[in-house]
Amino acid sequence: MLHFERLTAHIGAIVTGADLTRPLSTQEVAEFEQALARHGVLFFRDQTLTPTQQRDFAAVFGPLHGHPAYATVEGAPEVTILESTADKPTLIEKWHSDMTFRPEPPLGTMLLARIIPETGGDSQWASMTAAFEGLSDAMQSMLSSLTAVHDFSHGFKESLAAPGGRERLADALAANPPVRHPVVIRHPVSRQRALFVNSLFTTHIEGMKPRESAALLNFLFSHVVEPEFVCRFRWSPGAIAFWDNRHTQHKPVNDYFPSHRLMHRITVQGSRPEA
Repeated sequence: MLHFERLTAHIGAIVTGADLTRPLSTQEVAEFEQALARHGVLFFRDQTLTPTQQRDFAAVFGPLHGHPAYATVEGAPEVTILESTADKPTLIEKWHSDMTFRPEPPLGTMLLARIIPETGGDSQWASMTAAFEGLSDAMQSMLSSLTAVHDFSHGFKESLAAPGGRERLADALAANPPVRHPVVIRHPVSRQRALFVNSLFTTHIEGMKPRESAALLNFLFSHVVEPEFVCRFRWSPGAIAFWDNRHTQHKPVNDYFPSHRLMHRITVQGSRPEA
């Protein structure tokens, strides 16, 4: 029997009673979908999944797709490899929602810990529904009429600036021109409103002067990660985080270098955000 233990008041739940190595029943899938919409991110411990089992579990929630900037697992191309070593540390430092540079950003993302550092390397998530609800009525009303631009090249500017980076990511650049999304979206399951801008991919708000746009975005980037909206998870081998990309943001805590960290990620396709 599935059990969801709330981690904080606004975001996160620890899931017990789940064996993800076997096919899920229709009832279990529905429970997971409702829990994902309610809690934002679900955490599992001690899941000994192969890459294909991880893929099969994720696939029950929708079609899968890869990421244009990362390598994939041999024999399971839907599984991308996120690996940080002393020679090649991760470059992602900012809070973000995954792949908002696409017209149809992901429904969700599933991250499975393969190798973790002895200390450090936690991850954090923030609730964009709680962040929206924490604003004044006047600010909510103003933001709900706005549109922002999201850009792949903005989020991967460090990788693009590295030697050979622009050549390596040329196809991804060509396939992902800037896109427009509402600043406030409505979750398709819970119908709650959530903020949908992030510091990694959002470049500006349309219809505003540059200083106005920058000031408003900087306020929102700071507001959405206030401690009351955030949870933190300590990884262990076999741990899984499955988060709803439509109303959360996340950030790695890069405090473990030069230790080795290896994660397998799968992304579930989503739909165009609804204002």
